[in-house]
Amino acid sequence: MFSGLGRFVVRRPWWIILAWVVAAGAVISLAPKLTSSSDEASFLPDHYESIRAADVQEAEFPKQQNVGAIIVFQRSDGGKLTAADSADVARISKDLQAKKIPEVQAVVPGAVSPNKLVQTSVVAMPKITNPEDTAQQDAVEDLRSDLKPELKGTDLSAGITGSAAQALDESDASERAGLLVGVGTIVIIIVLLLVIFRSPIIALLPVVLIGLISPMATGLIASANKAFDMKADSSIQELLTVVLFGVGTDYILFLLFRYREALRAGEDPKGGMVHAVERVGEAITSAAGAVIVAFAALTLSSLGMLRSMGPALAIAVFVTLLAGLTLVPAVVSLLGTKVFWPSKSWQREPQGTGFARLGKAIARKPAVWALVSALFMGALTLGALGYRANFDLAGSSLPKDKESMVALKDLQKGFPAGTTDPTFVYLTSTDDGPLPAARTAAFRGQLDDIQGVGEVSAPRLSTDRSTASFSVVLSDPPASDKALETVKDRLRPTAHEDAPPGTEALVGGTTAVYVDINKAVDRDYSVVFPVAALAIMVILGLLLRSLVAPWYLMLSVALGFGATLGATSLLFQQIGSQPGLMFMLPVIMYLFVVALGTDYNILMVSRLREEAREGRTPHDAAGTAVRHSGPTIGSAGVILAGTFATLMLAGNSTLSQMGFSLSFGILIAAFVMAMIFTPALTALIGHAAWWPGHGDQKRNGGGTRHGEGERPDVDGESDADGVRP
Repeated sequence: MFSGLGRFVVRRPWWIILAWVVAAGAVISLAPKLTSSSDEASFLPDHYESIRAADVQEAEFPKQQNVGAIIVFQRSDGGKLTAADSADVARISKDLQAKKIPEVQAVVPGAVSPNKLVQTSVVAMPKITNPEDTAQQDAVEDLRSDLKPELKGTDLSAGITGSAAQALDESDASERAGLLVGVGTIVIIIVLLLVIFRSPIIALLPVVLIGLISPMATGLIASANKAFDMKADSSIQELLTVVLFGVGTDYILFLLFRYREALRAGEDPKGGMVHAVERVGEAITSAAGAVIVAFAALTLSSLGMLRSMGPALAIAVFVTLLAGLTLVPAVVSLLGTKVFWPSKSWQREPQGTGFARLGKAIARKPAVWALVSALFMGALTLGALGYRANFDLAGSSLPKDKESMVALKDLQKGFPAGTTDPTFVYLTSTDDGPLPAARTAAFRGQLDDIQGVGEVSAPRLSTDRSTASFSVVLSDPPASDKALETVKDRLRPTAHEDAPPGTEALVGGTTAVYVDINKAVDRDYSVVFPVAALAIMVILGLLLRSLVAPWYLMLSVALGFGATLGATSLLFQQIGSQPGLMFMLPVIMYLFVVALGTDYNILMVSRLREEAREGRTPHDAAGTAVRHSGPTIGSAGVILAGTFATLMLAGNSTLSQMGFSLSFGILIAAFVMAMIFTPALTALIGHAAWWPGHGDQKRNGGGTRHGEGERPDVDGESDADGVRP
């Protein structure tokens, strides 16, 4: 099949290129804009308590003012606020409200903190119904601009924090992150390809070709999101950039290594490209299939952000695969050997490389190498025992010098940390009758006695007096572990158990949403991980015709995942002292490390099988496979890891965690799993690794020996022990 595809592409390269250009133009012009959301509540299913509480609020308190932002005032000299200072706060609040800024319903000055260091003004805004609406962010920008002249002539300094302010700062940071990631990805790819191939044409090839398909893939994803009413996480655009350029460059590398090998074997340029597509097509398709099914497994997630992320990344990889099998061969077949200009190294194979020495060492003592690599990954895995989830995707990912973060720190000098984002308890009569005042007062007192609760406001009753709303300010920051423990272990149980007879209590708000997300993620771990692993094992079994090899290959990627999570936890939590890792990072990490790590395992075991078919012993086959597959896997791993590492340039702790973990995981997958652990273990297991298909047996009684004109294999490196004619 791949041979026929190669011949079709090489004979009609201009038609293939034209078809891609037309298709890309059509998709880009017709597709809607790819939008994203950072509203965690919008990703939860309706049956979770925090969502049910939000429905009660919407039905019974539709005009309830939402705390969109908080202006934090303090004296410029750090002293205690005076009566004159409070008068200035009242005047400034009145002046800001008088400006009639859109989305600002009221600016209400609050009381001075007990220690008289801080005073606030609450900026009331309507509840957000469309996560893509940036009107409240615009309002905060206007407030910040109008606040500065109001402070002149006073002894006050002030800053604005709260959910809308954090959303504005996050949006500004994300724009910078997107630019840095995009530029950094392209620069790394160009530099590394120049080092590997010494050809400016090859260095620019991925940038040009993937630059064409990237907006096409984004358009298809946006269309799919609109068609199936899916929401994308706010980090999806940066992730798409590195996936498209990283994975796409990998597939281009696999093809170019195979093409170069065919040329070294004496084939003409067009015949060499046909041969390259024929031999590398199965490996690329199987590798892409593993990535796609792993991403598709995310559709089983109960969280909307992961459910939409899976298909988005799967679409990106599928488009990249199609380009790797058609567009790239078409362009390279037109360029011929000029694609390697000005380098002449494509004409001969280098001798005595480090990969050759590593291969010989593994062939001599596979047990030692298997044990050492397993112990290395196992030791790092121990670091995963300290993993903690962090749910504050906005606040924790922002640079500490952003105004919303500075103002939040100032606020905590005088008020409970939960002031910026209260938790709400709704007490509803189950018989639709009015709530007795005595019972609501007693219920409020029971909530106020809970450890971790700072204060509880007087109840606000609905129009028919059948529902009461209690604003609960927690003692700890809304997204902290302590706040989550308060809601999960004390506030919710107390509210449910102490609700008066004939009533029902629901706990909602941001902290409650985080508690429910934590529960949903735990459920997803037990479903998504096994399904993705099983799907990848099926692909490996079909490719290798073996029931044995898929088990130890998945063992290797499991060790790689554990080592990656452990190293990330140690770096960011122990050394970096961050409160935890992004709560969905283990899912993303698992899918990338398992799926992309399987890519490299596929290339290695395919070469191991080919070497065994040539009549080599298991030990010799492992050594030779490492020698010839090493450059391909090493180059691909370094480039892919480099593209993921660009996420660390964003100055955003969430993207930094993602960038480090994925780049480290890819390096582990390439240089430890695929290059050492897998070949060493295969050499130890020997012929049994290929049971029951025994795909390592000689074909037709044997094959040509190396150096006798045999054809190259799927990994893209030479089969020859020396320079081929």
